[in-house]
Amino acid sequence: MERFIPSSQLIINADGSAFHIHLKPEQLRDKILMVGDPGRVSMVASFFDTIDYDIQSREFHAIAGIYKGKQLMCISHGIGADNIEIVMTELDSLANIDYDTRMEKPQKRTLELVRIGTSGSLQYDLKIGDFVIANRGMGFDGILNFYEDRDKVCDLDFEKKFCDFVNWNPLWARPYVVAADEELVERIGRDDMLRGNTIASVGFYAPQGREVRLKLKDPGLIKRIEEFRYNGEPITNFEMESACLQAMAKLLGHKAMTVCSIIAQRREEDANTNYKSSVEQLVLTVLDRI
Repeated sequence: MERFIPSSQLIINADGSAFHIHLKPEQLRDKILMVGDPGRVSMVASFFDTIDYDIQSREFHAIAGIYKGKQLMCISHGIGADNIEIVMTELDSLANIDYDTRMEKPQKRTLELVRIGTSGSLQYDLKIGDFVIANRGMGFDGILNFYEDRDKVCDLDFEKKFCDFVNWNPLWARPYVVAADEELVERIGRDDMLRGNTIASVGFYAPQGREVRLKLKDPGLIKRIEEFRYNGEPITNFEMESACLQAMAKLLGHKAMTVCSIIAQRREEDANTNYKSSVEQLVLTVLDRI
């Protein structure tokens, strides 16, 4: 049964746009590229043949246009899973809620979402410049644990074995593991992108094992993560958004995946801050295949 969504649950701006991302239903596109950096949206859009609109509010920057005959858009989400939850909920509302009546639409619309990001490798054979798909995303943020149907989209066996192996601290949010959309992975990834098990960390410093001035609660955690195997497969890399994106998409009936350019090799303590050309190559590859 279609539900009525009150204004306390879904805030719609006076101009008829979604509260945070400031897009209107008619501005939504079915094919969506997602990036963290608002400035990177303009880089993605520089490859478009035509531009339909350019809208920015806070860290949420959206540009829509046409690329080789395909109507699509690029939107930034900022850093972290909390922002992903906002963007995914509001994009879905544009697709599947009538903003005039506040009722769910009887016929649901399916979006295709590909997040393009940067990442740090946790294994020696994953090198700087490689492209890796989050075949499974593991969220340390805990957001999905607030949703009723969490277990329906998660790999519960993977979660349990991981928590047991690394001796997961019960004070931390329980990790959740969600696979990317298989069809989207095959279409975008083909055979020139690696498939990985990606951690979407809840922070950049301590949750990823970085120690600046504050001491780590569990200094050995990252080493145990590097050593963990699930059916022979390692944890390949760290980023901060893949799991929440893939989980929210599955719960809402959309297709989503994350692919990252490796810019840091954690085990060799190496990093590349001049990664623009690598990300541009990845963007063009995704644009051609989405």
